[in-house]
Amino acid sequence: MSPSGAQHRSTPAPAEGMAIGAVLKRLQPEFPDLTVSKIRYLESEGLVCPERRESGLRRFAEDDVERLRFVLSMQRDRYWPLKVIKDALDRMDRGLAPDGPVAVPDDSGRGAPAPVALPTAEELRRRRSVRLSPRELREQSGLDSATYGALCAFGLLTTDAAGRHGADDVDVARQCAALASFGLEARHLRLFRVAADREIGLAQQILEPVRRRHARGAADADPDQQQAEVLAHSLALHVALVRAGLERSR
Repeated sequence: MSPSGAQHRSTPAPAEGMAIGAVLKRLQPEFPDLTVSKIRYLESEGLVCPERRESGLRRFAEDDVERLRFVLSMQRDRYWPLKVIKDALDRMDRGLAPDGPVAVPDDSGRGAPAPVALPTAEELRRRRSVRLSPRELREQSGLDSATYGALCAFGLLTTDAAGRHGADDVDVARQCAALASFGLEARHLRLFRVAADREIGLAQQILEPVRRRHARGAADADPDQQQAEVLAHSLALHVALVRAGLERSR
């Protein structure tokens, strides 16, 4: 089976199969952020099932590598969640077409709204090394001094011990500046801070057991990947709910 449907060509796996490190080397040129932990996580989720030798070592066949390529491609290119990918693989295993999410038409004759391009879990997992002074942040985002000060006062922007802002603050500042152009002030935007804190608390309930298992050395516990997955789904849910509410209010 070659689930990726891509025209990618590479050296076939040896008859005895490949170790996980060799699989990583094969796929990393296409997926630079791929790690051994990510492969193990996908295995723990049942998306790939390499052979296990008596010694406990995994051995990946060519079909296993292609399944991994399909999973990673669907995450990166189509933003499919793991459940949808798993269903697609199940259909392919049964000789059916790998149907993805179905677009729901509306009855207005205008067609369904275009899907919002949300960041994937892999993109959310990437660490960005940015440290800006308050002045540099204002220059990057277009915020004026008064709005910047109000956003800090309401907890939307925070500095580290050295008085610097990180990469996430750059994103927050830019979005706040964009919403300010619609007439929203920092006191209005504080609602986003309150909502985010509630979502963070819910996500922590999911992630804490994974972190404990990781600390005990569990090979299939990848808290960074789990955090990225939870964040990606949370963003998609938030957008869907707000969009649905606005559509109903028209």
